[in-house]
Amino acid sequence: MSLSKEQAATAYWKENLRLMLGLLAVWFAVSFGAGILFVEQLNAIQFFGFPLGFWFAQQGSIYVFVLMIFFYVWKMNQLDRKYDLHEE
Repeated sequence: MSLSKEQAATAYWKENLRLMLGLLAVWFAVSFGAGILFVEQLNAIQFFGFPLGFWFAQQGSIYVFVLMIFFYVWKMNQLDRKYDLHEE
């Protein structure tokens, strides 16, 4: 079954939005949740000599964000190939 261009564009955009919303939820959970909301519970755990809540607020959320960028690029390349929008 072949999709029309409009159907393919709509399906592509829906998958892209689902991916972005999922990544935004992870980013929120790590930066706001681990760095602010659950900081007291996480500070009971030591990570490289620092309280884990402090580490997430200062470094962890940045590392997770950079990893999410690479993950997004990888998934979008797969999505582009799926809908034949990739560059040669």
